[in-house]
Amino acid sequence: MGTLVGHVAPGFGFLVIGLWHLFNHIKLHSLRPSSYASRPWFPTSKLRRLELYLIMLGSLASISMELVIGPEKHQPFDDDGTIPSNHLQNFEHASISLALLIYASFAIVFDRVNPRLRDEMTMLLAAAAFAQQLLMFHLHSADHMGVEGQYHWLLQIVIVVSLATTLLGVALPRSFLVSFVRSASIAFQGVWFVVMGLVLWTPSLIPKGCFMNLEVGHTVVRCRSEEALHRAKSLVNLQFSWYTAAMAVFSMALYLWLSKVFPEEPQYLPLVKDSAGEELEEQDSDLESQKKLMESDSFLHTGKDPRAFQLER
Repeated sequence: MGTLVGHVAPGFGFLVIGLWHLFNHIKLHSLRPSSYASRPWFPTSKLRRLELYLIMLGSLASISMELVIGPEKHQPFDDDGTIPSNHLQNFEHASISLALLIYASFAIVFDRVNPRLRDEMTMLLAAAAFAQQLLMFHLHSADHMGVEGQYHWLLQIVIVVSLATTLLGVALPRSFLVSFVRSASIAFQGVWFVVMGLVLWTPSLIPKGCFMNLEVGHTVVRCRSEEALHRAKSLVNLQFSWYTAAMAVFSMALYLWLSKVFPEEPQYLPLVKDSAGEELEEQDSDLESQKKLMESDSFLHTGKDPRAFQLER
């Protein structure tokens, strides 16, 4: 992940999954707001588990790039079988991909077996993946004091939002706002990964007064002075603020547009009466028949023909 492609590729994956969830949650809530219930993933019409297969494929590709394809020896270990310092980041990034792979794999198993708590358990696995991601970036072996560390620190804020809303989704599966924020945060993770990859590994986009330096087998952005470092970090904060505002505007505009495209479906009342209504109707008919029977009995007890009362009048 410590390259331009290593940030842009997973960022694109997070962005696609986040937008896919955002679209489906808004659509589902717009069509049936009264019966809305959150889902951990959404099937497609042609291939039901396409989303999960793509997550598995992307995770396997990331692990292969970090541990097999990326290293010069095509394996991340030293000659004595230990992990060298320059490959610690590779294992950290691969651990994040492994958590996502576990999530997608068990989601497929749960979908096939269909246990009672299928969606709840799937959401817990997604929360575990976000927790693993937060742990790796918080305790990252890379530099935490430079420009890259500032990008990672701001990324942790977005991951915390994804983790918190995923856990809330287990307890509040019918809350549209929780699902909406979770989907937007996943998409924003993707945006920030792409921005990070482009800025940190494109020489023309590096802040003024900073440069790219090769350290311990990885390219790192360093600044020539404390003032240049402070300015670079401030620019990162401004970028995060602007992209947050842009993501908020985009999410709200998408919600308004999809609410018009997918209006609420009309709810029809069943024409067939339920069993309770039928029982009440039967009771009413029994009471009416008993009342008529009592009236006829009263005439019989008088011993006269009903026509005799009319003659007496």
